[in-house]
Amino acid sequence: MSVQPQKFLFVVGSSRPGGNTEALARRAAEHLPAGAEQRWLRLAELDVPRFSDIRHSGDGTYPGPDGVLGTLLSATLDATDLVIASPLYWYTVSTDVKNYLDHWTGWMRVPGADFKARMAGKRMWGVTALSDEDPAFAEPLAGALRLSAEYLHMDWRGVLLGYGSRPGDVERDADAQRNAKTFFAASA
Repeated sequence: MSVQPQKFLFVVGSSRPGGNTEALARRAAEHLPAGAEQRWLRLAELDVPRFSDIRHSGDGTYPGPDGVLGTLLSATLDATDLVIASPLYWYTVSTDVKNYLDHWTGWMRVPGADFKARMAGKRMWGVTALSDEDPAFAEPLAGALRLSAEYLHMDWRGVLLGYGSRPGDVERDADAQRNAKTFFAASA
């Protein structure tokens, strides 16, 4: 019996490349189990169209996505582990991540995609940097991701938090750097 390799999809919702959240996610990825595959998608570079809710128009189905949305859907379904790396913006995920999650609404209604059933059992993780040293400010972000995972019967694995207001701050957050080393340990 062959074991399916772990496939981690890192969905990066930062508005600037190499920001604190992405740096923390990359630090954690250095400690993935041996043999785990990684794929990184930066939403800001993909020009993801804004989600249009047509659930209550016509028969409520969505066409099979192509282009960027087809790539995102395929990568999402191909992953065993989905890591949402989003800075904390106004106490929740970034606009790009919210738009990505909104597209899940449509993907659940694409004939033949079986999105909800195929997401069940996957693991979902979050990584964020926040500019306040009180981790309670990240609770709405963590709650949004956890509830999204639970809705799709995914295995919610929690959020790796780091402090980072100015570029490079997260590198000096000793707790975040230490936690990054073991964050994915439970994935094996």
